[in-house]
Amino acid sequence: MAQLAFRNHERNAPDDRIDWRRVAYLVHLSRALDEMEEKRLVPEKKVLYQFSARGHDMAQVLLGTQLTSLHDATCGYYRSRPLLLSLGVDPADALGSAMGRAGGYSDGRDIGVVFNYPNHSGASALPMCGGVGAQYTPTAGWAQAMKYYATTLGRKEYARDIGVVLGGDGSVASNGFWAALTAATTQQLPMLFYIEDNGFGISVPSTAQTPGGNIAANLASWKNLAIFDGDGCDPAEAAHLIQEAVSFVREERKPALLRLTVPRLEGHSFQDTQTYKSEETVKREWERDPLPRLKEFLVPAVMTMEEWNACESQAHEMAENARSAAEGRPVADPSSVTRHVFFDGDMQVMGGQHPGGYVPPAATDEAETAGPRINMVTAIRRTLEHEMSVNERVVMFGEDIGPKGGVHAVTLGLQEKFGAERIFDTSLSEESIIGRAVGMALAGLVPVPEIQFRKYAEPATEQLNDCGTIRWRTNNRFAAPIVVRMPGGFFKCGDPWHSQTNEVAFIHQPGWKVAVPSNAEDAVGLLRTSMRGNDPVIFFEHRAMLDHAWARRPYPGDNFALPFGKAKLTRTGSDITIVTWGAMVHRCEEAAEGISADVIDLRTLMPWDHEAVLASVAKTHRCLIVHEDLEAAGFGAEIAAVIADKAFTDLDAPVSRLTMPDIPSPHNPVLLDWAVPSTERIAKRIAEILEF
Repeated sequence: MAQLAFRNHERNAPDDRIDWRRVAYLVHLSRALDEMEEKRLVPEKKVLYQFSARGHDMAQVLLGTQLTSLHDATCGYYRSRPLLLSLGVDPADALGSAMGRAGGYSDGRDIGVVFNYPNHSGASALPMCGGVGAQYTPTAGWAQAMKYYATTLGRKEYARDIGVVLGGDGSVASNGFWAALTAATTQQLPMLFYIEDNGFGISVPSTAQTPGGNIAANLASWKNLAIFDGDGCDPAEAAHLIQEAVSFVREERKPALLRLTVPRLEGHSFQDTQTYKSEETVKREWERDPLPRLKEFLVPAVMTMEEWNACESQAHEMAENARSAAEGRPVADPSSVTRHVFFDGDMQVMGGQHPGGYVPPAATDEAETAGPRINMVTAIRRTLEHEMSVNERVVMFGEDIGPKGGVHAVTLGLQEKFGAERIFDTSLSEESIIGRAVGMALAGLVPVPEIQFRKYAEPATEQLNDCGTIRWRTNNRFAAPIVVRMPGGFFKCGDPWHSQTNEVAFIHQPGWKVAVPSNAEDAVGLLRTSMRGNDPVIFFEHRAMLDHAWARRPYPGDNFALPFGKAKLTRTGSDITIVTWGAMVHRCEEAAEGISADVIDLRTLMPWDHEAVLASVAKTHRCLIVHEDLEAAGFGAEIAAVIADKAFTDLDAPVSRLTMPDIPSPHNPVLLDWAVPSTERIAKRIAEILEF
């Protein structure tokens, strides 16, 4: 561990390695924008959410001056605008985004303080999130990608690049902070944790977030972490500590935490009146305002009073010009708001392998049929192995997927072949697994994380939500195509913890594609498409089908790939349409023996093949939907609603659903067999519909 502190300085001896005139200008500009919003734009209802950066601004600008490598990246939060200005963000974009106008960070789709800045000529700002603490693990993923490029791939141009994450004192209590801290220190990642401690999380004092209110002191014995701690209002001290912390991470390729105390000179947001602070507290905070200290530090050592005043005037003029330009921007065309949920042909600026010119190998949807029948475990493993062999950007990680080969043996032997840098075990933190995958994808890698069981995805819910919406909420500036392998469903027995399906939850999260293969051949085709695609994918691996005899197929070939949204008609008939997926497909086929039925295996649920289902219903005039998930709000309800809306006049009987009852999966096999739709129950329901 390295611990560094810097307290005593010669006054009026600014470090000449820093462009202090630019620092002064940017701090003035930040203040001018804050003042303009608070006194004009918010009262005029042109800005709806406003978060002042007063007190945080000088140190953030100093931090930005140190992010000089081409692939440096930072991820902040709603009070990080000064940092964005120091990276080169156009003030008109900053104000236009705050006003929800066209262009800017999101084309009016997201709150104007949820920043992003893709920058191919310097440091980027990764897509920020509205949730406190959600910025930490994606930044760890970016830092891990920098390490991967430099050490595993030998790309020397990444050898000095780092990830920097900004957070307030409140965020150090979050799951994301501790997950990222564990990842950074166990994996020795080039990552700086920059903590702006203003003493309050909205109204809650920092002593409620960490004992004694000082996270740096509390982490003094944390291994593999350099600690820097000081005053973010003192220009000399802040500049020195920031330089030392950034230099340590950049040169040593190890993580560090820098805590700077700063005052929050306004409320948490514009609406916050700070009645929870005493007059004495507010007075003490204003006495620590870094702007007068910066003036005292620079005048006359670096600039004259006239130059300081001119700098301030120039900043106000720039702010006024930015306001005029922002107010001149229109509101985006409302019809455009449905674009960029998924990749639609217009390439994102940053994120995933495609913006760098990736062209997937030639593929076919015609399966090879020679060779022995293999189970889904072998088929998935073989596909992962091939894609890793032809694409050095693919990395895989999760709990127990390394030497053990996964609890379902899917990755068995792959770490031995490809090395621990490309296939590695993680800490027991799904937040970290998914968050790091997002950061790696933003850096251009192809992460394939595994969530060990469907139920275990719940601690990663925030990261999964944020990942799916990145393309949409940044208006196609960023995307994070990751492939999340996720076993689930019943097996020989069930339980509420390992046997959940609940795939509908991901369908309801915009931006995720969802694959639910029922057999080895489809698993190969959908997984290959996922890994070569340009959208995030949830890839369900049903536990009951991983070694099921029915699900075995010949390996369809290294070039076999299947499109999403294209169902498979596994048998044809004229009397009834049976729509299903996953483990229910083979049961529906068995139940349909001796009946003239269309059995449709959807194969993917987002998107799903409306046309195939509607065409079949138009032919058979009856429909049964069978799935393992619960009936209430299950995906079958969506399918039934579409049929009722689009094919009502084609029906000779009500659309029927057969599902598990609305209970968790029972453990005892007898109870499980009663709950999960069986071949016999499916056959009985078919007969009832045909008799209607």
